[in-house]
Amino acid sequence: MIAALASDIPLQIILTGALVGAAASLLGTFLVLRGSSMLADAISHSIVFGIVIVWMLTGLTSGPLQVLGAAAAGLLTVILTEGLARTRLVKADAAIGLVFPALFAAGVLLINVYARDVHLDVHAVLLGEIAFVWLDTVTVGGHEIARALVTIGALAVINAAFVTLFYKELKIATFDPALATALGFAPGLLFYGLLALTSATAVASFDAVGAILFIAFVIVPPAAAILVTDRLWLILVIGVAIGAASSVLGYHLAVAWDVSIGGAMAMMTGVFFAAAFLFAPRYGLLAREIARRGERLDTDCRSLVAHLFNHEKGPAAEEENTTRALREHLRWDEARTERVLLRSLDIGFIAHEGKRLRLTPKGRAEAEAIFEPWRRGGRA
Repeated sequence: MIAALASDIPLQIILTGALVGAAASLLGTFLVLRGSSMLADAISHSIVFGIVIVWMLTGLTSGPLQVLGAAAAGLLTVILTEGLARTRLVKADAAIGLVFPALFAAGVLLINVYARDVHLDVHAVLLGEIAFVWLDTVTVGGHEIARALVTIGALAVINAAFVTLFYKELKIATFDPALATALGFAPGLLFYGLLALTSATAVASFDAVGAILFIAFVIVPPAAAILVTDRLWLILVIGVAIGAASSVLGYHLAVAWDVSIGGAMAMMTGVFFAAAFLFAPRYGLLAREIARRGERLDTDCRSLVAHLFNHEKGPAAEEENTTRALREHLRWDEARTERVLLRSLDIGFIAHEGKRLRLTPKGRAEAEAIFEPWRRGGRA
């Protein structure tokens, strides 16, 4: 299996993208649900500062110390952001906009001043190039495979283990921090752990895919999955699946169009989000429009039974409780009248009695329920 992977460059590229998608979306789900998704953007830029500081202290351009330095820079971003927001002089979104550009700019300046001849390329950090992951290899089982597969694969396993082990705690802390605190789950500590892993995953992903694709994988698949279902475990599964599918489809689209592979993968996450936004069974735009139309039709059916109930014992019942009267008195056009009548007949509110419409027992009970509040108010 390793031999087949080592000899298949497209598979290494696709698998790298899928692993980044899985590792990022597992953590991004909780960030999106907390309303903190833009912290991923802030962290992905500000960790440049941590990378440069570690190089200045140790001379290392990669390795575990770089991951730790990046994680520390990510946590510094969050601490400074929350500190600014806590003063209530700056809103939370503005605090993010103040902190991460400052740290990112500091990192870029340090690179330009002290690391001109060192391989710390800002463009590579931001944009990456997933098409070249197979050029930087490591020996596994006697075969050369992309180093990114090993590092990102390890982070994906660690992230999955973190989410699995602390699933209950993360769920409660995300939806009800006060309850999590009362139960002793330390939501603040969990959040910092989540952000530390986000920072580490960002650093592991940078050489391969760059910050832009990493941010897309952190935010877009979870956001799409949240539109599809309310179940947290299913959101996690769907988010990982969208990341993997975006990697596969993005690669083949990039090859067909001769465009950036990372860009095509990021675009595919947007395509999946658009599909969920439009066609999700409960929260999609189409489903909500259908539900709104159904609600309007149900309201019209209630108006119909109220009209029939109001006139059924009056002297003009033969004229008022007819299809023609509905068009004249309720100002319904022919198509709307037909829809309401068919719906009311279908649910058993009305029945035809020659040209006259009459209420069924079910329809009369519905009408009485409509008028009951007014009757009570009149008696009061």
